[in-house]
Amino acid sequence: MPDMQTMKVEHVLHMNGGEGTDSYANNSSYQRTVISMVKPILRETIVELYCALLPDCLKIADLGCSAGPNTLLVVSEIIDIIQETCQRLKLTRPPCLQAFLNDLPGNDFNTVFKSLPSFYERLEQEKGNKFGQCFISGTPGSFYGRLFPPNSLHFVHSSYAIMWISKVGSGLNKGNIYISKTSPPAVFEAYLEQFKRDFALFLRCRADELVPGGRMVLTTIGSIKSDDPLTMWEFVALKLHEMVDEGLIEEEKLESFDLPFYAATTEEVKSVIETEGSFNLQKLEVFNMDWDDYIKKADSNLDKTARAAIISKDIRAVGEPILASHFGEDIMDNLFRRFKEDVLDYMEARKCQYINIVLSLTKKDVIH
Repeated sequence: MPDMQTMKVEHVLHMNGGEGTDSYANNSSYQRTVISMVKPILRETIVELYCALLPDCLKIADLGCSAGPNTLLVVSEIIDIIQETCQRLKLTRPPCLQAFLNDLPGNDFNTVFKSLPSFYERLEQEKGNKFGQCFISGTPGSFYGRLFPPNSLHFVHSSYAIMWISKVGSGLNKGNIYISKTSPPAVFEAYLEQFKRDFALFLRCRADELVPGGRMVLTTIGSIKSDDPLTMWEFVALKLHEMVDEGLIEEEKLESFDLPFYAATTEEVKSVIETEGSFNLQKLEVFNMDWDDYIKKADSNLDKTARAAIISKDIRAVGEPILASHFGEDIMDNLFRRFKEDVLDYMEARKCQYINIVLSLTKKDVIH
């Protein structure tokens, strides 16, 4: 089994596909909550963009779209925003919309494509001729590279994707799968430098693909201290450690795995944007949530055990493919059972929260 230093991340980084019990499609309510919370910034950005450019066909891309009910949520919201804006401006000819859904090739695009007929049917019922035609297609590939022709997009959206970096592997992070308090400084530096390279490349590629004045809204998991980020993955590592101590996982397996994930601080994000130089940062907002806030808001009657079960399923839907590719599928039930038993006690003891960073960016007219 190759370790994470040599493994092609793009071959194993995808959410659980299909529509089964452990699928991302059925366990992505947290991501949906985040998208809903970002909606005011999305609205402001789309209104400004549309009023400035008034395109006959608005061309957008959603990068890291995954599969499931959230995949077309942002497209739906943008259609609503454009329709409302056209009515307010008394424009009789609304634009058509071309939306490109991007993710790595391992994403379950079949589930996405199967959902399109019902999406188009609902759009026709709700909008009729109040909105132009809508064209949706899939664009598999890594967003750490070019995906579209020059000056071909008006808007790029990405939610919970750019914290996944293209590669890792310092070989020094013994006993951890991600940055933790016990990681040597060289591990933190290796992760930070990879994030800087990847995010700068992401910005450079999007600058080539967006028209002048084109916009982006990006949402990512961040941290207060990136060398001690208190993420969910540190807790997953503790559970893997338990299984090593009990002889259920070989120690070498744990020693050779590094998760390709980086929770940057706002200062690190702003520094890369400024240094790369293709975009103006219009807005940066941060909102924090306890790990189970989204569950309590959806159903305040759920007890601690029920909330822990939901968190466990949600994290399994995200992490199982890449963890199983290295540690084996046969330990996943055991791993996430342990996770479920202790996750909320761990969160409460350490006051763990999701730190969400939201960016609204505009491509500069002249890029130096």
